[in-house]
Amino acid sequence: MTDAHRLHDAQRGLGDMSPADFREAGARVVEQVAGYLERLEALPILPPIEPGDVRRQLSAAPPSAPEALDAILGDYARIIEPNITHWQHPGFMAYFPSVATGPGILGEWLAAGLNSNVMLWRNAPASTEVEEVTVSWLRQLFGLPDIFDGMFTDTASISSLLSLVAARHVVPGLDARDEGLAGRPEVGRLRMYCSTETHSSLEKAAIVSGVGRAGVRRVAVDEVFRMRPDALAAAIAEDRAAGFLPFCVVATIGTTSSTSIDPTAEIAAICRRERLWLHVDAAYGGAAAVAPEMRHLFQGWEHADSIVVNPHKWLFTPFDASLLLFRSPEVFRDAFSLVPEYLRVRQQGEAHDYHEYGIQLGRRFRALKMWMLIRYFGAEGLAARVREHCRMAQELGGWVDAHPTFQRMAPIPFATVCLRHVPVALAGREDEPEVRQEIDALNEAILDHVNRSGQIFLSHTRLGGRYTIRVNIGNPRQTMDHVRHCWALLQEAASSEVA
Repeated sequence: MTDAHRLHDAQRGLGDMSPADFREAGARVVEQVAGYLERLEALPILPPIEPGDVRRQLSAAPPSAPEALDAILGDYARIIEPNITHWQHPGFMAYFPSVATGPGILGEWLAAGLNSNVMLWRNAPASTEVEEVTVSWLRQLFGLPDIFDGMFTDTASISSLLSLVAARHVVPGLDARDEGLAGRPEVGRLRMYCSTETHSSLEKAAIVSGVGRAGVRRVAVDEVFRMRPDALAAAIAEDRAAGFLPFCVVATIGTTSSTSIDPTAEIAAICRRERLWLHVDAAYGGAAAVAPEMRHLFQGWEHADSIVVNPHKWLFTPFDASLLLFRSPEVFRDAFSLVPEYLRVRQQGEAHDYHEYGIQLGRRFRALKMWMLIRYFGAEGLAARVREHCRMAQELGGWVDAHPTFQRMAPIPFATVCLRHVPVALAGREDEPEVRQEIDALNEAILDHVNRSGQIFLSHTRLGGRYTIRVNIGNPRQTMDHVRHCWALLQEAASSEVA
């Protein structure tokens, strides 16, 4: 059947694309995606475009009549695919990895075909039970005790928000679920604690949950950017004396800027003593626990009340997939459950009705892609890839340490290397404000030089107030050749900018 005939049928009828047409179109989409993955390295990571360039190539008004699939896929290949930032590219080392591997992509396609809405068991029995099993698999892969239950959300931002609301729910006498927080002068100001390095999503969660930014206390860190337990204990005591109502502490295993690891076991001991909820943000670092020899870095997270790990970061899963684990599922259910009459069903046996554990009623079948991916790679395959990424980062860190004008700015517990260039002529004078500004400007220019190459894409942060370049490894398509090329570009850029 020609495209013209298909258009005629689509205009005449009110049905969907036929299975035969879908099969043909699907084969073309598979070829498009496979071809994209094959030619990734030939593409510039950052497209050479300006805001509005793509929008000007798109129709301002929706089409009034059906369009041929040839035209649609042609525009995709011409306008969209070349003009995205290519997160899948092995030279993309700017942010924590977010890589969609083959089995995950296939699982995403299958989930889209099923279009299962995982609200409650009755309307998604297989989907619910695959999620239950996949959550259990991940818990086991991380070496966590079986007291932990959990579910999938979209991002760590939502997982942490749900955890903050659950933490608020168990504050004695607060009853924020039913009474709210506004207009209640008898209720003390809630206070949560996190380090100065904690991700901004926790502060956003405080905004949404009614704690407010004023209710967030940032705790000082040590020389390698870990929360100081002594400072935490002192802050809690000071706040109690001032009339605040401490309720939650956030420990991070793998901070965004430097991947530092808070002393979670010591923080957990303080939380137990002070009767505070402990939430562990392991959105990035948690994936490393699939390698048993790395689990010593996670000591203490088994005492958490809630934990977030993002498989869409370092477990090669298509975005989005965030794993929320909780010690007491009944707390989340009590905090969020509202079951309207039309969702009340009788069923034998036990199963999660996941809509009762969070704010979403409708939920995507995120577990399917994880279930397929874990089976395809296996526990050993996942661990081997994480080990290799950590090994590559350590090798890069060694090159930085051995170089006379590059400095490593933080330890490398996982697969992120923080570095900067300090010319010999400026070394030892970094505390002088003008010199610090000069070094910062130089490193900003180095970063821009590397990114303009189109072959490597890096990002920056500030550590101890100093401009710092970040190199993130974690793409299974990356090899040491890509890391060597990154290092060569950094050295070349440093030489060019100094000259």
